[in-house]
Amino acid sequence: MENSVAALFQPIRIGPYLLQHRVVLAPLTRMRCTKDNVPQEIMGEYYAQRASTPGTLLVSEATLIAQKAGLYTHAPGIWNEAQIDGWKKVTKAVHDKGSFIFLQLWALGRTADIEALHAANPDYPFVSASDIPVPTGGERSKSSSSPKPRPLTQDEIKEYVELYAIAAHNAVYKADFDGVEIHGANGYLIDQFLQDVCNHRVDEYGGSVENRCRFALEVTKAIVNAIGEERTGIRIGPWVPFQGMGMADPIPTFTYLVSQLKELYPGFAYLHVVEPGISGGAYVERPPLVSNDFIRDTWLPRPLITAGKYTRETAMEVAEKALTHAETVGLAKDSGGELIAFGKLFLANPDLPVRLRNGYPLNDYDKATFYIPGDTSGKGYTDYSFYV
Repeated sequence: MENSVAALFQPIRIGPYLLQHRVVLAPLTRMRCTKDNVPQEIMGEYYAQRASTPGTLLVSEATLIAQKAGLYTHAPGIWNEAQIDGWKKVTKAVHDKGSFIFLQLWALGRTADIEALHAANPDYPFVSASDIPVPTGGERSKSSSSPKPRPLTQDEIKEYVELYAIAAHNAVYKADFDGVEIHGANGYLIDQFLQDVCNHRVDEYGGSVENRCRFALEVTKAIVNAIGEERTGIRIGPWVPFQGMGMADPIPTFTYLVSQLKELYPGFAYLHVVEPGISGGAYVERPPLVSNDFIRDTWLPRPLITAGKYTRETAMEVAEKALTHAETVGLAKDSGGELIAFGKLFLANPDLPVRLRNGYPLNDYDKATFYIPGDTSGKGYTDYSFYV
């Protein structure tokens, strides 16, 4: 009977948690917090809707680790008690549905809103791996020029590592998240260290592949020490050009990073990778002969989440192939393979796992309501219908 169920809808273990299927809510920025970065009541309803299929894994929207780590008004934080209390209502709502939620940890670096950052505290520095601004004319450019960041000092890097660990502790031990996902993609601070288009440092955090991966690995180690490797995941985007990223050949860098994570943390919850052809929240032309198969070859059969423009059919195909591979190397069915994270489709279909399993039609999403800062009306947020 079990063999008749497609791999996408078979259970899998993520750390200490047994998921009932392999359909994951991708992290989606929605900007429904207060101006002080506090989660609002309606966010509990939003996440509970998407947790309605028991045993679902949700990855939260990106959440700022500290005020100085870069600021977007109405994006969530996890550094003070009001934010923690707001998130506790969300995690309770998810757990009441029998599902699981990881908090995505976020530091912005050169992509921060410098006006919001300095409004919070004029002394907060605008920083990155190097002094290279976000290229103008991109998706995040608001003018003909981008502010020039200051390279983080080594002491500041150590401070950021500690801020990540504190945020992870707050998430798991105070706000009751099941784990955390380190945001290492999309041109934010960790990605700014990883990629040579942004990292021109000449110290131990720049230059070689090993040096450019050092910050990501130090952050991971600190978080693992704070909450355990089985509650820690990371998201990477080797091919994502968003916000000035897109090194000529990401394969050596990301192969090394993933190899180190696999070697150092045998109990690591999961690796999450963005597929080529995705840039932030947008679809872009996928370069020819570009693939994340090098990541699969390095990481599988360990739990791997992939995200990016998947359909029901392609998700089922990828999950089936990965499960077959896991079985050929002797793993139990629920011990490894590939999960598929859905963003826009899960946004518009709170019962997406049920719809995908049964082939039910899908709601269309409304791009105009993706980001409505501070909104509590539920428009384009909690008003998408369930199939039944």
